[in-house]
Amino acid sequence: MIKYKSQCKNCDMLFDSWFSSSKEYEKLKKLRHLNCYNCNSFKVEKTLMSPNVLNSKHKIATISKDKKSSKIKNKIKEYQKFIKENFNYVGDNFAYEARAIHYNKDKKSKKIYGNASLKEMLELKDEGIETEIIPWFNDNEN
Repeated sequence: MIKYKSQCKNCDMLFDSWFSSSKEYEKLKKLRHLNCYNCNSFKVEKTLMSPNVLNSKHKIATISKDKKSSKIKNKIKEYQKFIKENFNYVGDNFAYEARAIHYNKDKKSKKIYGNASLKEMLELKDEGIETEIIPWFNDNEN
């Protein structure tokens, strides 16, 4: 595949076009199958363009970004492991359990984690119940 920067000579619109080869471009041009999507003119020409070559800086930036993403994901997994080992999982009953702990002063405060909707989280916050939202990866996710 090859990408050409094209320009309509009628309305000066610039746009990108993909072709299977330069020969395919010439064939379509000759058959008048290339037209401007803005004004429908057939006066479409290739413009000067530089090849899209990936340089080593781009590769390094991509590798660096991948390493950073991996590092962040590993840190989140460490937090998850700590939470699983030290907190009680309450599933979808998180809002209910958080209220029970907050309003029952006689009960010893226990640490919990689970699922809650954004609406439930905002309601808990309005009631003065401190909670945190933590990104979570399931064990089967990459």
